[in-house]
This record gives sequence, C-alpha cells and structure tokens, in this order.
Amino acid sequence: QVQLVESGGGLVQPGGSLRLSCAASGSISSINAMDWYRQAPGKQREWVAAIISSGSTNFADSVKGRFTISRDNAKNIVYLQMNSLKPEDTAVYYCSADAVPLGYRSQYRYWGQGTQVTVSS
Repeated sequence: QVQLVESGGGLVQPGGSLRLSCAASGSISSINAMDWYRQAPGKQREWVAAIISSGSTNFADSVKGRFTISRDNAKNIVYLQMNSLKPEDTAVYYCSADAVPLGYRSQYRYWGQGTQVTVSS
C-alpha cells in the first residue's frame, strides 16, 4: 500500500509563513500527481494546489501568488510553501497522491491524515 505522512502545520500570525511536507512511502510504482487540499470548519474540502509528473503546477485562485508547491521525486516528498498567510487560510490541510502501486497498472488516490494550520493574531 501507499502511505502519506504530513508535517509542518501549526499556528502562525497573519502575514507569516509555513511550509507543509508530505512524504509518500510504500510499494509505489509511480506517482502521477500530488495535490494539497484544505478543509475549514463547516466547509467542503477545497483544492489548493497540484503538481503533476511533468513538474507543472496549478493553484487555486485564493492562494495564487502566495503559495508554492514543489516536490522531491527521489524522496517522494511534496511541499507546500505558504507565504503571506491570511486568517481565511485556517484549515486542516490534506495531502493526496495519485499513485500506481507496485505490480498494478491503475492509479489510486491516497490521502494523508491532515495537518492543522491556524492563522491568527
């Protein structure tokens, strides 16, 4: 199976920065895409950013220009660098991976447990 382990969440003041990390491990043939989502209390889960196998990235309009997604393919780690944080960025942030398990030909969506990001004075 594939496991995702997230880290880096915490409390930060408005205007501050945090970097989230998500490490994928297990019997992985390939990772086709990695994404970050977030979910605020009482709200639906929102897509935040994505990076695909080509290295191309995409961002939600709400975070464009403030967040950066990157990856270390050798270590199977994806990062979300969050700058100029706003209170509305407060949410549980989830990492996901579209990965092909070793010995399989189809990809599956895997999710991390989530990490809390709180932006408050």
